Amino acid sequence: MIKLRTYVYMDSLQPQLAAYMATVSQGFPPVPGDSCLWVEVSPGMAVHRLTDIALKSTRVHLSQQVVEREYGSMVVHQRDDSDVQEAGRVLLSRMGAEVSDRQQCNIPWQEIIRGMSPDHTVLINRQNRRGSMILPEQSMFILEAEPAGYIIYAANQALKAAHVTLIDVSAVGAFGRLILAGSEADIDEAARAASAALERPAGT
Repeated sequence: MIKLRTYVYMDSLQPQLAAYMATVSQGFPPVPGDSCLWVEVSPGMAVHRLTDIALKSTRVHLSQQVVEREYGSMVVHQRDDSDVQEAGRVLLSRMGAEVSDRQQCNIPWQEIIRGMSPDHTVLINRQNRRGSMILPEQSMFILEAEPAGYIIYAANQALKAAHVTLIDVSAVGAFGRLILAGSEADIDEAARAASAALERPAGT
């Protein structure tokens, strides 16, 4: 039995998120504007079968695959959104599942920290090497999601909604984490968009 943990569809990857995903991509890096499907299942080894099905059934490219004992995730993308949506339909059909079977998203933590101190920003920048840098006096939004894969959708929607900087996004493991930086007004808008996204994540 394969349990569907995360299933989210993104119609257009935002430039910062596409660039960030390219830094961790093990396969074909996405480009801005690509459609993207993120699927996470349990047990982890089952993701190999699903990857094989998606790649043989459609023209999607495999950007990333992470196989852990408990969870496994796969990320496919393509410029033509119909290919990505078809890959999702085929996967769900083979699993005997519906989008509604995915695990409901939980938000264990979210917070905005305003007027960041120089010491704090330096430490964050040293810890996060793949995204952009947070600057002193900027505001920071941090968000945690469970299952982890949902955090990618939250990041994409936040970047659509506001002029903010992507500092870090991690969607592997039990919890997903997101850090954004920007002005107070932009961070407030991004936080609203990210939270709303996790309340109703897109499946198609």
